[in-house]
Amino acid sequence: MAQRIPEETIEQIRSQSDIVDVIGEYMQLTKRGRNYFGLCPFHGEQTPSFSVSVDKQIFHCFGCGAGGNAITFLMDIDNLSFQEAVAKLGEKAGIEVDVAEHQHHHHVVENVSPAEQKMLEAHAFCGEYYKHLLLNTEDGEQALQYLENRGFTREMIEAYGIGYALPNWDSLTTLLSRKGFDLEMMAEAGLIIRKEDGTGYFDRFRHRVMFPIRDETSKIIAFSGRIIDQSGENAKYMNSPESPIFHKGKVLYNLDQARPVIRKKRKIVLFEGFMDVLSAKKAEVHNGVASMGTALTIEQIQKLKRLSNEIIICYDGDNAGWEAAKRAADLLKAEKFSIEVALLPNGLDPDDYIRQFGAQLFQDKIIGEPLDLTSFMLTYSKRHKNFQYATDIEQYIEEAISYIAVDASIVKRELYMKQLAQETGVSEETLAVQLRHKAQQQQSRQSTEPQNVAVQMPKMTRKLTAIDRAERLILAMMLDNRDRVYAFQQEEEQIPFVREEYKAIFNELVDFYEQHEQADFHRFAEGLEDRNLRKIIMEAALVDRDPDHAEEEWSDCIRQVDKYKIQQLIAQRKQELKEAEKSHDFIRTLKISQEVIELTRSLAYL
Repeated sequence: MAQRIPEETIEQIRSQSDIVDVIGEYMQLTKRGRNYFGLCPFHGEQTPSFSVSVDKQIFHCFGCGAGGNAITFLMDIDNLSFQEAVAKLGEKAGIEVDVAEHQHHHHVVENVSPAEQKMLEAHAFCGEYYKHLLLNTEDGEQALQYLENRGFTREMIEAYGIGYALPNWDSLTTLLSRKGFDLEMMAEAGLIIRKEDGTGYFDRFRHRVMFPIRDETSKIIAFSGRIIDQSGENAKYMNSPESPIFHKGKVLYNLDQARPVIRKKRKIVLFEGFMDVLSAKKAEVHNGVASMGTALTIEQIQKLKRLSNEIIICYDGDNAGWEAAKRAADLLKAEKFSIEVALLPNGLDPDDYIRQFGAQLFQDKIIGEPLDLTSFMLTYSKRHKNFQYATDIEQYIEEAISYIAVDASIVKRELYMKQLAQETGVSEETLAVQLRHKAQQQQSRQSTEPQNVAVQMPKMTRKLTAIDRAERLILAMMLDNRDRVYAFQQEEEQIPFVREEYKAIFNELVDFYEQHEQADFHRFAEGLEDRNLRKIIMEAALVDRDPDHAEEEWSDCIRQVDKYKIQQLIAQRKQELKEAEKSHDFIRTLKISQEVIELTRSLAYL
């Protein structure tokens, strides 16, 4: 558990890092009383049960039990080692920590297999290789010129790690082999492809501008290659296939860089593809993210919901873009987002618009003046309808009123009804009758539909037993007082715990106190790699205690543990007694019976 980063540096970083600010960059927090609450990032939930304490500088989820401080939060959310988490916090606080000095302490974070770790290392290596080819070689000049013509600055290229893949069939394959990477694993990771005859491998990406796809922790997990010469029949874009480290439905492009901006603006701009995000960056839209060429998924929506519930959808202006925006709006509406839609004219995508009309107009007129959800739905419904036909008018009115009845405020409802009357030539009185009828239908449907069980059901949390409470309180007092642990070592008493997790924590705590004179549960939890053990520690740290009756509490808890141990031993002996009786071993039966009697008597003295 010993760490090479000086203790005073760790304490300085911790003291200068407010946990609300740290966690607030990853999720939306709302103040309630003295604490802050939000949707837990470690498990899916509809009702906020994730609490952040300003006073104690810790977080705790009452749903899944996750807990910790600012450092362990970064360790868990970004899959960082302790040193990397301290360095990341130190950077924010203006305190430099050289992680390279502590590489021999680096550990592979749980939930990432050794194979997946190798794949991540290979992607990081390839990212640097592609970037070097683009910026520092003659081979990359054509690709660099292409990017500059598209408005990419060198600063932007370096910030996003954009690179270039050589046209050769085996350049990367040969290099990966020389670097000691297993080629079969590299094929599984999507970097190379196995030949059909099984005689070897070849590069997946050739003569393409390479755009790294990063996860929320900024680790490269995939690539998208854009062709430079479109004279052939090759696909415009080629993406990495799904792999153990890349799942399209879980990734949001640019989330790692957009997160702090989203936190500040409290608004997300959702684009259709990663190139839209990069184009919008040129127009100073830095809170943009994009799904990876697939329809928006629930996993992606949950990630967005933790950051903000206000979102602007900005998809392409063609028919496919309209349909995709409608589908996304429906999904986001079901998750209670406040939705606006930025419409692009004449089938343009963000890059087309910026090229034709400039970055300022895109920022002011498109992102700056989006439609609210109802206006978008009305506009969407009106598309492809010919008002010379009564059936089209009737269908439009039916669809429009269904949106107005649900989404609009009273004032907006009146404005929309006037607009609808002008568009269709149907009187406001007739439309009002239709609106009342539609509202009654929807109210009736809501009253008869079954409620969402996942939302309505209370959390299924295990009820704490007497031994649970006793062990937790004993641990809480040990975390607060070094002498509590020291007393058990001196008297060579049994460990005052029953469950294996608590026994493991006790052993770690003994090691910790051998190196640290002062009790510090923050520092102790930070040194543990096991998330489950950290969770137990933080739950104990939150326990309310009576400082005026500490010794009585301590004695009561120790007595409760001793009592439980004897009860367990009695149960074990009784089982042995049954086995002895079945085998007609009378001597053993008599001996065990006497033990049970003595153990039962001993309970009376506790």
